[in-house]
Amino acid sequence: MDPAQPADRVPADQTPPDGQPPVTPTGATDAVAGSGPSKGPGGRSATEAGTEAALVETTAGAGGGEPALVEPAPDAAAVDADVPPARPAAGGRPVGKEKSRSERSPKDMALSLLVLLVPIALLVAFYRGFLGGEQPTVIDAAPVYEQARAANAFPVSEPAGLSSGWRTVSASYRTVEGGANLRVGYLTPEGRGVQLVQSNVPPEKLLPAELTAEGQPQGPTDLGGHNWQRYTGRGNDQALVLLEPNRTILVIGDARENELRQLAGSLR
Repeated sequence: MDPAQPADRVPADQTPPDGQPPVTPTGATDAVAGSGPSKGPGGRSATEAGTEAALVETTAGAGGGEPALVEPAPDAAAVDADVPPARPAAGGRPVGKEKSRSERSPKDMALSLLVLLVPIALLVAFYRGFLGGEQPTVIDAAPVYEQARAANAFPVSEPAGLSSGWRTVSASYRTVEGGANLRVGYLTPEGRGVQLVQSNVPPEKLLPAELTAEGQPQGPTDLGGHNWQRYTGRGNDQALVLLEPNRTILVIGDARENELRQLAGSLR
């Protein structure tokens, strides 16, 4: 015979003894009687809600203190719907943006260009007026003439009696293949460039190098009792050539012929 059990305790084995009707759980009895379990919010029964709460609590306990319920992320569409769109400023342009280049008027572009050109014009004027811009550097060619005479490679002639409008801008004496060259550059009173070349390099080699393949004889001319030859040169250059036994003299440049003749006739 089984021992007596307390009245508030449910027997572990609910199987009825032989000849007795089965014991129906309380929930099932309510269902048979027509009154289902009470519904919670959302149409769920209290039993289902209690079961879900127990599962959530169990999961939270297993997670080591993490919150049982995680608030879901807000719907992106709902967030976008709540934020009002940016309103364009007057004129159809967004606030804070400058005019695009295509919207700038010709007057705006002209003012911008003027702001750039004014400082440049002032700098150019200062360079020309106060610093002597575009003025050639005048040198003294006397030491180079003395160097050529000291080398004694050929007789050396030097201009004499030229007006103050003639300016010496370069001078050099160099030994080259086949001889030596004395080269002095001048600016004429008209601002043209002329070179005086004296050399003992053979003419058949010197003339093609100085006059290029464009150099062609144009006939003789007399200067100071010497028979010079007129030649064309590269581009607009003209040349006067004097052939002597020990040297060749060339006066070549883009100056007019009268200035070339003036320089050639001044050689002493």
